[in-house]
Amino acid sequence: MLKIGNYNAYKLSLDARGTDAWNARVAAVCELAPDILGFQEGVVDEDATPHDQWDAQAAETISAFATDCRLTAAVAATPGRPHGVAMAANAHRAWYTAVLWNPDTMTPVPGSYRPLGSPDFWHGLTTIDFDIGAAEPLTVFSYHGDPFRPNWRAEESLRIKGLLRITGGVRPALVIGDFNALSAALRRRRWWQLRRKYYDPEPYLKQRHDDLEYQVPPSQIGKWYRRQLADRRQTKNLLRRGYMVDVAAHLGAPWQATVGHWEDGQGDPDPWGRRRIDLILASRPVAPAVTGYGVLNSETALKGSDHRIIWSTLDPSLITAPEARR
Repeated sequence: MLKIGNYNAYKLSLDARGTDAWNARVAAVCELAPDILGFQEGVVDEDATPHDQWDAQAAETISAFATDCRLTAAVAATPGRPHGVAMAANAHRAWYTAVLWNPDTMTPVPGSYRPLGSPDFWHGLTTIDFDIGAAEPLTVFSYHGDPFRPNWRAEESLRIKGLLRITGGVRPALVIGDFNALSAALRRRRWWQLRRKYYDPEPYLKQRHDDLEYQVPPSQIGKWYRRQLADRRQTKNLLRRGYMVDVAAHLGAPWQATVGHWEDGQGDPDPWGRRRIDLILASRPVAPAVTGYGVLNSETALKGSDHRIIWSTLDPSLITAPEARR
């Protein structure tokens, strides 16, 4: 049984190593003890660091964090990717995603690591394949959705979908990360319901602030005759026709927020309240293999970041073969 986690580590920088904040993040990851961990928000000081040194410092940050967590992110260095760390960033911003793993239980497929950035992704997308003993490797994406533009999030999801497609189907894959938006996953329908409801409730109906346009179609904001409904196009693209499933909703797990536990002043101001924007999506061949889901709610985990760690368990023997290539 494999344990897959995801952690937005809130602006993790190398100069924080050894501080209480760094140690709290490390302790949370060690508590989870994942086999694979999606990671977001490794950052470099853009003003104090020359642009041509961003990747080197980010690699050092991610490597240090992985080491402290008893994980690794090491891949073979190549002329085009000389730092040997499974990470990615938008070339214009020093904010990094990465994939970390337990070297005792996971074996990356040589040459499978790819970093993707602009113009396709506001934050970099890190992708790497793992040999988990199934018929085909498991592709893992560490994703951080555009925080400001619903249209771009929708475009990012189509790019992800394109990366995973095979003729007639989809690869065995997990897309894990901070999606910066609510999921379009539906709850299981009760016998008395005419239609299924979203797994995530609508949090924006009564909100009144300037940031609503990042999550709600502009035509709905402040209109008394329209409900301020979340823009869910991003995940709707990925979940359509069972191409992927949202693991929490797929398993019928009790709803738990992944953000909203930090009060204003503890980090960046949060006008949104309790939401679930950190997700684990499993592609069609992987969906039958998902066996568990949860959110790490320990005191240490809540202290470490404004995002909770999410996790899922996976039985590789239950992964089905991808649809036949036609």
